[in-house]
Amino acid sequence: MSIPSPGKKVRGSLSGSPINALFDLLGRRWALGILWNLEEGPCTFRNLQERCGDISPSILNSRIKDLREADLVEKSLDGYVLTLRGKELRAIILPLGKWSAVWSKEVFDYMRPCMLEQLEHIDHPESL
Repeated sequence: MSIPSPGKKVRGSLSGSPINALFDLLGRRWALGILWNLEEGPCTFRNLQERCGDISPSILNSRIKDLREADLVEKSLDGYVLTLRGKELRAIILPLGKWSAVWSKEVFDYMRPCMLEQLEHIDHPESL
């Protein structure tokens, strides 16, 4: 399966708007989890699999391929890392995560344990 591409039909958009293509890509199983877990620096395949928990090797391999094709992840001598574009995307997603935590609490009275503590560094982009 190829990655969702702007200008082609994607989930949520017949015209393939860039934002819908991105959301389609990020909505794939474990795509965001991989981006999240690469925050800590280079990761070998096995180390990334451990960080992600119960991800199967085939899903991890498929997502890495997708994210590499989208120029969000690359392979370095030390393992997989976020590209500059991947780091920029992550910096954009962090405030969305903070917003969603407040929304979840206010609208659904649900707060995932430790969520606010994990998101506290969002106000300090220099920590990215």
